[in-house]
Amino acid sequence: MAPLAHTRAGTGPPLVLLHPLGADRRVWMPVVELLTDRREVIAPDLPGFGASPALDGAAPPSPARLADAVWETVRALGVDRPHVAGNSLGGWVALELAAAGRARSVTAIAPAGLWPHPLGPRRGSARHVARAVRPLLPALLSSPRLRRLALAGTMAHPERVPRRDAVHLVRAYASAGGFDAANAAMRSGRFTRLADVPPPVTLAWPEHDRLVGRPRRLPPHIRSIVLTGCGHIPTWDDPSQVARVLLDGSGG
Repeated sequence: MAPLAHTRAGTGPPLVLLHPLGADRRVWMPVVELLTDRREVIAPDLPGFGASPALDGAAPPSPARLADAVWETVRALGVDRPHVAGNSLGGWVALELAAAGRARSVTAIAPAGLWPHPLGPRRGSARHVARAVRPLLPALLSSPRLRRLALAGTMAHPERVPRRDAVHLVRAYASAGGFDAANAAMRSGRFTRLADVPPPVTLAWPEHDRLVGRPRRLPPHIRSIVLTGCGHIPTWDDPSQVARVLLDGSGG
């Protein structure tokens, strides 16, 4: 498989950033500029999202398979055991990399997969709406009110998202060819190896997350913190706070 589409910038210990379901690597852009003087940042598009092709074969694109694809790209770039961080589905993929001994540290923001039982299938209309209005997005999202409505489910402060970024985010969600298969694979499983992930491990829980809840119990070696004032995708809500968490989780 060819290396995943990715952005690479900065100097210092390598830090891989993995985006949520339905987004692409651009979700990290508000934070990247706050990291690159202390980290070499590698932000790929997961298979089937952004500019990366979907995985080959009939097997579902489970988080473990997505992690393998990320690892192939990381190794092709000449990097061994980077620090890894991810948001939502990206958090689960980051945990898979750490559990396989492929990460020096892991920071997972609102990680998927730690739910008590598989979620099962869910059919929603949001992507159908997003695809239908795709040609109108620049005009629609010029309205702060409509921008808030479009992004309120994932962010605590949609008004902080510039119109251009909001348009890109909704387009990425509408056009992600790998969304349905990755969503089904994610919802049908769980990440059950948290106790086996070697430290350092940081789990960060956005205060106003409407999508992923915090487990009642965590292994004692897990560092668990709250991202105050943030929603499920926190990178526009408070880039500085997210950057601090990523730097602290990857060695300061």
